[in-house]
Amino acid sequence: MDLVFRDAEVVDGTGGASYRADVAIEGGRIAAIVKEGAAAGCQRPTARRVVDAEGLALSPGFIDMHAHSDLALLRDPDHSAKAAQGVTLEVLGQDGLSYAPVDDRTLAEVRKAITGWNGSGDDIDFDWRTVGEYLDRLDRGIAVNAAYLIPQGTVRMYAVGWEDRPATEPELDHMRRLVAEGMEQGAVGMSSGLTYTPGMYAKDAELTELCRVVAGYGGYYCPHHRSYGAGALEAYGEMVRLTREAGCALHLAHATMNFGVNEGRAPELLALLDEALDAGSDISLDTYPYTPGCTTLVAVLPSWASEGGPEAVLARLRDDGTAERIRHHLEVLGSDGCHGVPMDWDTIEISGVSEGALADWVGRRVDGWATARRLLLEDRLGTTILQHVGHEENVRTIMRHRVHTGGSDGILQGLKPHPRAYGTFPQYLGRYVRDLGVLTLEECVAHLTSRPAARLGLTDRGLVREGHRADLVLFDPETVSAGATYASPRTLPTGIPHVLVDGEFVMEDGKRTSALPGRSVRRTR
Repeated sequence: MDLVFRDAEVVDGTGGASYRADVAIEGGRIAAIVKEGAAAGCQRPTARRVVDAEGLALSPGFIDMHAHSDLALLRDPDHSAKAAQGVTLEVLGQDGLSYAPVDDRTLAEVRKAITGWNGSGDDIDFDWRTVGEYLDRLDRGIAVNAAYLIPQGTVRMYAVGWEDRPATEPELDHMRRLVAEGMEQGAVGMSSGLTYTPGMYAKDAELTELCRVVAGYGGYYCPHHRSYGAGALEAYGEMVRLTREAGCALHLAHATMNFGVNEGRAPELLALLDEALDAGSDISLDTYPYTPGCTTLVAVLPSWASEGGPEAVLARLRDDGTAERIRHHLEVLGSDGCHGVPMDWDTIEISGVSEGALADWVGRRVDGWATARRLLLEDRLGTTILQHVGHEENVRTIMRHRVHTGGSDGILQGLKPHPRAYGTFPQYLGRYVRDLGVLTLEECVAHLTSRPAARLGLTDRGLVREGHRADLVLFDPETVSAGATYASPRTLPTGIPHVLVDGEFVMEDGKRTSALPGRSVRRTR
């Protein structure tokens, strides 16, 4: 054998009780599992390298169901932000905005629109236009594996533009073709950002038609739905009804119940989902184990202010009369970009800027609209924020649910990013399993491995099982912890010495190796 983990406590991803065993790796796959006390005559496996795993847990690699590493995987071969957490697969193309499929115009526009998420991209060679070409680019070698969702907002930008109107029939046909081509080229589904423009301009009928295409390829729909604040339950219900009509599987992105209007209301969300599940709907969800959210400052503006694209937004912000209208929507009416809740500026913390001259703002709270307007103009919409609007009891309640999976929603840009980008998975294992007992270790590992693998349709990942790919994590349940904090968000976790992707060490003895074994993971029929 190539490698044996000797005397590991195997947490195999099924949710069943852990067991002590030797696990052997050969050719990038799990070749043998020999449990302690195996029948006489069953020899312990030997290998060219043996790792003493006494006192450590061996689990499948963690699957980040909501990642914003679309450019980071190309920009930063190290990618310790995810590799050090035990993440072996990320799902990209989230919230309806990413970089394929595009033409030259759309690419230029989407790069501006999500500079706050991924940087300007000036350091990236955008040598792709289609989903397949982007996945081919990933196949040149990345730190961890990656799957891709077709971004509905980008598709609408490509076929319709930035206008707030229904798509014409030819435009809808164009969008159907783009989604079908992306699915044929390996995407696992489609995402939406229904509080982000231009994706939010799509009505339910348009989204249903695109979901029918996704369903035809066995993919799933992953919406950031229309509100996580006022009207959140109605927004969840809208997605359940829409996908039921389309016959499409549904995966709810960062399924939180945020803002003061939703404190203590997580059981109402879960009751809604349980009713749909019991009626036969195919639903799953992901969450991150933190209370604040993270987005761009421009995202909180009312949708009408963003019609026409980034340059039109900047023009409206420069105009005093229009800027006052924006303020009124934000502070009095409740902007649809801010989930229908009147803005409480005390909840907004600057986490990153694109213009270096504004770096002193990072870590500070926004003291009102005048400051927000200035930052938006001077940073050309590139400002990222933390929004402190979550509720701990809602977080704990939702993560216990039977269809829950883990997703970091980790934005890696900015001087002070959300600590979830570097800490989500050890935060689950350390704080919510060991310290608080919200989940057992076996339950939590299943949430982070086999459940997401099943949603992605992967039959050889997500379990410690003979024949499966050797995407594996060796960690210490007694010491695993998220090092990342709000004060030091780029600190790597502790208690995770080894991480393997396709049988190769990407983390070895707690340090990142130079290996780039990650590739695209493509859905097939």
